[in-house]
Amino acid sequence: MSRRGIVGTVTAAPGLFSETVSAAPLAHRLRPRTIEEYVGQRQLFTPGTPVYDAIERGVLGSMILWGPPGTGKTTLGRLIAQRVGWTFEPFSAVSDGVPRLRVIAEQARQRLLASGARTLLFVDEIHRMNAGQQDALLPIVEDGTVTLIGATTEAPSFEINAALLSRARVVVLQPLAADDLFALLQRALRDTDRGLGARQLTADVDALHALSRWADGDARRALGTLEAAAGALDDGETLTIELLERALQQRLPRHDKSGEQHFDLLSAYHKSLRGSDVQGALYWMARMINAGEDPMTLFRRAMAMAAEDIGVADPRALQMAVAARDAFHMLGAPEGLIPLAEMTIYLATAPKSNRVKVALDAALASARETPNAPVPLHLRNAPTKLHQSLGYGASYEYAHAQPGGVPTHSHLPDEIAGTVYYEPSALGYEKEIAKRLEWWAARLSERRAQPSDAATGQEDG
Repeated sequence: MSRRGIVGTVTAAPGLFSETVSAAPLAHRLRPRTIEEYVGQRQLFTPGTPVYDAIERGVLGSMILWGPPGTGKTTLGRLIAQRVGWTFEPFSAVSDGVPRLRVIAEQARQRLLASGARTLLFVDEIHRMNAGQQDALLPIVEDGTVTLIGATTEAPSFEINAALLSRARVVVLQPLAADDLFALLQRALRDTDRGLGARQLTADVDALHALSRWADGDARRALGTLEAAAGALDDGETLTIELLERALQQRLPRHDKSGEQHFDLLSAYHKSLRGSDVQGALYWMARMINAGEDPMTLFRRAMAMAAEDIGVADPRALQMAVAARDAFHMLGAPEGLIPLAEMTIYLATAPKSNRVKVALDAALASARETPNAPVPLHLRNAPTKLHQSLGYGASYEYAHAQPGGVPTHSHLPDEIAGTVYYEPSALGYEKEIAKRLEWWAARLSERRAQPSDAATGQEDG
C-alpha cells in the first residue's frame, strides 16, 4: 500500500467525515480520509496481504478488528466502506439496541434489492453487545444482508458468541509503532489545512521521539498531547522536550525500545527476578511501563525466566506467567498491569533452579554426539509379525505391570546407558522430585539384584 500522504499534503475525501473540523480536536481533524493516509498496520495493509487484497477486489468478508485504543479501528471501518463503495452504517453496542439493528437490516435489504448496493455494518465495542443484540445480528450477517466489521479492545473469544465469531475473520491490530507516531506528529505540525501548520511551530526531534514513545501506540494520545503543549506556545516557537514535560507535569521517558537502554532495562528486570529481588524487579518493570514498553515484551521475558531460572522448583511459575499474559490481553491497561505486577512478585519470590536448562543443554549435546545411536530392540515398535520375529519389542517391561511401576531395562541407547542429564536441586518442589528419583533408583537397584521374574507387556508405540 502506498505510504503517500503521511507527512505531505492531505487530500480530503468529500463527505467521508461530515462534522465541522475547525473546532474539532487535532486527533479528529487528522483522521485519514483515504486508506493511503492510514498510518501503521503495514502487516495487514500492503499488497499481497489477505485483508488488503480483499478490499481491493471488493470481496470483503465480515471481520473483527481487535486492537488497543488509538489504533484507528473506527476510522479504518469507514475507510474500508469508502474504498469498496458500500454504505457505512455505524452501530454502538453501548447506546444502540435491537430496534436500531432491525432498522439497519431493513434498509440494507431494500438497498440490496433496489440496486445491489451493499451495506457495511460497523459495530463499535462489539464485545459489549448483549445476548439479544448478538442474536439479532447473527442472521443478517449469515444471510449476507450486511457485512460486519466489529471493533473491540477485548479478546473476541471471551465476549462474542461462537456462532457469530465463526462467521468473521479476526484481524489483530498492533499498537502504532513509535516511528508511525513520529511521522504522524510531523504531519500534524506541517499540515496547514487540518493540523497546526498555520502556526508555523517547530519541534525538536528529541521531543517528538520522546512523545512518540510515551504515547504507547495510541495516536489520539500523541496528538492530544501535542495539541495541549502547542497551546502553551506562541506562533513560530519551538517545542522542546522540557516544554512537553512542563505541559504534562511529568518526565518523558528517554527509553528507546530498539536501542541499548531497552536491553539494559530488560536485562535488569530479568536479573532482579533471578536474584529474588522483588523490589528491584517491580522497579524495572515500572520503569519500562512508564517508558512505553509493550507489556508483551515483559511477559515474554518473564515466561522465559520462569522456565530457565525457576523450572520445576515451582512448576506454577510458568503457569502464572502465561495466565498473567492472558489476563492482560483480556483487561488491557491499566487494569492489566495488576496481573503483570502480581506475576513479577510471584516470580521474584519463587524458589530458583536452573536444573531444567542444564538438563536440556546436556541432552541436546548428547544427542548431537550420538545422532545415529540405534533405539534398543526392547523399546522399538513392533506393528507386524516380521518386526516381532526380528526381536522388536521383545523383553519390553510394561511399567504398569512392574512392582512399583519401575522397569529394570534402560531407556537410553546402549552406548550412553546410565547417563544423567537432570539432577534436581534441594530448592522448592525439586526437593520432592529428588525424593522420587532416589526412591526409583533404590527400587531399580533392588529389582536388578533379584532373579528376573518381572511381568512383561506389549504395547503399540
